[in-house]
Amino acid sequence: MKVLIVEDQRRLGEFLKQGLGECAYTVTWVGTCREARDALAETNYDVIILDLSLPDGDGLHLLSEWRRAGFNEPVLILSARDSVEDRIKGLDLGADDYLPKPFSFEELRAHVRSLLRRQSAIKQTVITHRCVRLDLLGHTVKLKEQNIDLTSREFALLEIFMQNVGRTLTRSYISERIWPGLTDNNLLDVYMSRLRMKLESNPSEPLFKTLRGIGYQLV
Repeated sequence: MKVLIVEDQRRLGEFLKQGLGECAYTVTWVGTCREARDALAETNYDVIILDLSLPDGDGLHLLSEWRRAGFNEPVLILSARDSVEDRIKGLDLGADDYLPKPFSFEELRAHVRSLLRRQSAIKQTVITHRCVRLDLLGHTVKLKEQNIDLTSREFALLEIFMQNVGRTLTRSYISERIWPGLTDNNLLDVYMSRLRMKLESNPSEPLFKTLRGIGYQLV
């Protein structure tokens, strides 16, 4: 399970990263809004732990920005702002949980476990975007109600995009997920060409956007 910690206090950030890492979580710790945006654009996380008072912005504004963009990762606000009004505002803007500072690390772990259980219970098995319908259990894909035959690699590639609509996915991130350890950079281009041939029925309305030298985006 991957956890993103957004916390500008170095001592607390290092403590959380070490503590959650010892609990078998894969932890990324950043200290600014800019770094948090970059981290979430690069990959998805199972839980985000968000401080509100950051050196380059307000965590609530960052949370609101994420929700407007369609990012649905569970967010636990961890903040010294502990008034009822602060908690209500945070939850109304899209936070899934709120834990005031100071806190017990064991209580924090319990909150994280609760969010993970909740997320697992509601995880989608059928994902739709525009005219594409991907069934994770049935391992089928439909385009405008027409069945589309995909190989297992093509299906896995499409699933990554369907789980990250609107995000820029780097070439290295996609390749590591589909072909771990493989260094053939041309293979991704071949498979992207195949997906486009099968799913982009109208050239004037592309599904995939190429960002040269960076990666791809499902739009």
